[in-house]
Amino acid sequence: MSTANPQPLWQPDPERIAEARITTFQSWAAAHHGAPADGGYAALHRWSVDHLDTFWKAVTDFFDVRFSTPYTEVLGDRAMPGARWFPGATLNYAEHALRAAADRADRPALVHVDETHEPRPVTWAELRRQVGSLAAELRALGVRPGDRVSGYLPNIPQAVVALLATAAVGAVWTSCAPDFGARSVLDRFQQVEPVVLFTVDGYRYGGKEHDRRETVAELRRELPTLRAVVHIPLLGTEAPDGTLEWSALTAGDTEPVFEQVPFDHPLWVLYSSGTTGLPKAIVQSQGGILVEHLKQLGLHCDLGPEDRFFWYTSTGWMMWNFLVSGLLTGTTIVLYDGSPGYPDTGAQWTVAERTGATLYGTSAAYVMACRKAGVHPARDHDLSRVKCVATTGSPLPPDGFRWLHDEVRDDLWIASVSGGTDVCSCFAGAVPTLPVYTGELQAPGLGTDLQAWDPSGHPVVDEVGELVVTQPMPSMPVRFWNDPDGSRYHDSYFDTYPGVWRHGDWITLTSRGTVIIHGRSDSTLNRQGVRMGSADIYEVVERLPEIKESLVIGIEQPDGGYWMPLFVHLAPGAALDDALLDRIKRAIREHLSPRHVPDEIIEVPGVPHTLTGKRIEVPVKRLLQGTPLEKAVNPGSIDDLTLLAFYEELARKRA
Repeated sequence: MSTANPQPLWQPDPERIAEARITTFQSWAAAHHGAPADGGYAALHRWSVDHLDTFWKAVTDFFDVRFSTPYTEVLGDRAMPGARWFPGATLNYAEHALRAAADRADRPALVHVDETHEPRPVTWAELRRQVGSLAAELRALGVRPGDRVSGYLPNIPQAVVALLATAAVGAVWTSCAPDFGARSVLDRFQQVEPVVLFTVDGYRYGGKEHDRRETVAELRRELPTLRAVVHIPLLGTEAPDGTLEWSALTAGDTEPVFEQVPFDHPLWVLYSSGTTGLPKAIVQSQGGILVEHLKQLGLHCDLGPEDRFFWYTSTGWMMWNFLVSGLLTGTTIVLYDGSPGYPDTGAQWTVAERTGATLYGTSAAYVMACRKAGVHPARDHDLSRVKCVATTGSPLPPDGFRWLHDEVRDDLWIASVSGGTDVCSCFAGAVPTLPVYTGELQAPGLGTDLQAWDPSGHPVVDEVGELVVTQPMPSMPVRFWNDPDGSRYHDSYFDTYPGVWRHGDWITLTSRGTVIIHGRSDSTLNRQGVRMGSADIYEVVERLPEIKESLVIGIEQPDGGYWMPLFVHLAPGAALDDALLDRIKRAIREHLSPRHVPDEIIEVPGVPHTLTGKRIEVPVKRLLQGTPLEKAVNPGSIDDLTLLAFYEELARKRA
């Protein structure tokens, strides 16, 4: 909960506030669109949600969005689901992503880094040439607007070229990382029936080569809609029979032709983690992503042509798509393909240093791993160009904020952000003109009517509630794939509060405008009628050096009781003896409350995660309630299926 008057950990100085793009935007929108000239961010945010149409028109004007045919209105239908943005307008996402090539031809658009940590630039002119060549070849292969093009690729320049060429022809991009097994990929790609597959022969991770040729052969067999398979020889192997060579498709010198598509035309398909069933195939639009990402990256992340944007991600996570959109602001984007901790835990700081990153994004888990491993980023690296370190994936604990402040720089903008694959953006997070409070996200995003609601649907402040968004955002899904009547889409977000997006996170909006994330509400702990967030418990428990990771589950018992076990994965050499048990309980009791103390503390061989690294609470809860493994979890969605055997066996013993 918010305390009355905490001191900010960081405050931007007046010069920084004056130079921020969001400051320029506010005074420009005041002059042209009636936005408040003063009152700072809070007044601008209030205006952006009270005057939603005017705000989004201002964003498209400010960033000079090129509509090849004009829109009739900004927001046609306001209903959720079903809001219609900029009806009548046509445009192309890739055209905007490559716009900076006109006056920055010889500057790097991409900087690619692998585990050698040697940066390799790709200029704007070269990126545009390759996209033009590949787009022409896709058209020659018969790829038409609306066709799906898939990538089984690591975070390499070829993946960015393939995405932009796909968007240029008006086709629909979708990707998975090559560490996904065949079943996980097919669970995703079979739903959307791609006509082209871009693939590598393998990838390098943790100092080793991983051959994926057998997996690729299986994908080719099981995706009957494929008309072409494109081979990228990352490990130097020959192209298999019947495949096309990447180098041949990108050799041309063809000016890109950008198909002008309706604003709500599909740009890409992203996937939910799919831990308990088939992943949801989430369709987002060319126009919706374009304007949302211009706002998010240009205003909230304060990115422009002089910046370098590095986020540690893979092509199987929405943050990769978000990273690629850095191109929209003329920013150089940094693509790192490799293990986050190779050759040592501090590897990402090396990448940030060597690429001159100005905004460096990572996961909260990585920050906490660096803290545990005794990494000293500023001592060992020149991070003078890093203006902002951003984190997502899970809430950054207060200790993570303090560690970044102490170990990187005391004048560091720390942006903990929270959003979702579902909108491929942030609901709350970075604002360059606001102070940073330890353990809190700076503010809700512009144009995002974010509220915390109690179970009866009333907004609450300084109290825990459900994260809801009460007005449409342009990047909300236009639909789910293979959901003809829209029922699956409706049930995913609009079932609890009709006409209002319920995201499934548990948050506090504080009276000073910041946001605290408490974890997923679908795995909320509920003891004696008091609801608690699992993230709060993880934060306290994982401060202890002996605990590598933890998982807490709350289970309603058939007799009306409630069992709340805490599972702990110990650091090497640690033992779960009475002294450690006592320290865990005492830490929880002192930092949270006696109610948060678990009924049992159980050592486990590991904590299972989704393929994008989020720990899975709901499937484990279902296993412990006696649901058979094949019904409790989609095996293709888990990073290490063998770990679930432990929880299954525990359920059997308890039964």
